[in-house]
Amino acid sequence: MNIVLGISGSIAAYKAADLASRLSKAGHEVHTVMTKAATEFITPLTLQVLTRQPVLVSLEDEKQSWKPGHIELADNAELFLVAPASADVLGNFANGLAPDPLAAIYLALPRTTRVVFAPAMNGKMWQHPATQRNIARLREDGAEFIGPATGDLACGYQGVGRMSQVDEILSGLGISC
Repeated sequence: MNIVLGISGSIAAYKAADLASRLSKAGHEVHTVMTKAATEFITPLTLQVLTRQPVLVSLEDEKQSWKPGHIELADNAELFLVAPASADVLGNFANGLAPDPLAAIYLALPRTTRVVFAPAMNGKMWQHPATQRNIARLREDGAEFIGPATGDLACGYQGVGRMSQVDEILSGLGISC
């Protein structure tokens, strides 16, 4: 399966390395797209080595070709998975904003592409009415959600907001690795 794995800025980004590795080892073609904020938590090189594919962080990364790489990624994606999905990226997707390659790919996806988000954020952010409106809009657009889980949060709080464990995400996708 051709998978676009989006990674947004969250401490949970470290789990994306395990997710990318397991999907790649299972024979899936994994193309990683990171927001600039995600690179503060995990390096593109890590994902490049695990997936054996270039990692897209900026549209500047596409200078090697005349063809916009983010459009090609969208055209070929069978699954668009964002894990972790921050409140920021969910808001961009829900409102049709494209400030980065990840959001541009989302907007360019064929309507038949499966879209799955594994949210990760502070519990207050998750429960905020604006976030809940964005989630409702994304569900109306056909997106699926796996999580978030409840437990200890990186901010020191306890509650809902943790990104689901990799096994739970894979199970929710119907993928065995």
